[in-house]
Amino acid sequence: MTREWNDSQPIYRQLRDRSVDMILEGLLKEGDPLPSVRNVAAEFRVNPLTVLKAYQELVDEQLVENRRGLGMFVKDGARDRLLKDEREKFLNEEWPRVAATIERLGLTQKQLDAAASKNRRRS
Repeated sequence: MTREWNDSQPIYRQLRDRSVDMILEGLLKEGDPLPSVRNVAAEFRVNPLTVLKAYQELVDEQLVENRRGLGMFVKDGARDRLLKDEREKFLNEEWPRVAATIERLGLTQKQLDAAASKNRRRS
């Protein structure tokens, strides 16, 4: 996780989003423990209550569970649920803007395929 914060949203929300990214990227798998509140607070130099609030959001979203005395753990099905939600969000919020830009620029399917192929080679 990067240690830079942006001013567009609260730090607890950014911590929550970073945890979600780690689940989506497979860095945190189902059944894995989340880093401890104390460790995250120390690493990012934030108040432990800020970390706890981020983790509580994940609990509220039923992505992680609190095992009393053991910590927070990624729930079964969390990644699938996140992928479904993120795909829906992309298709409803971002794709219309992307599609409008493609149309406005007059890009062809061949140009898009070539760009996608080029980007895959870089990865």
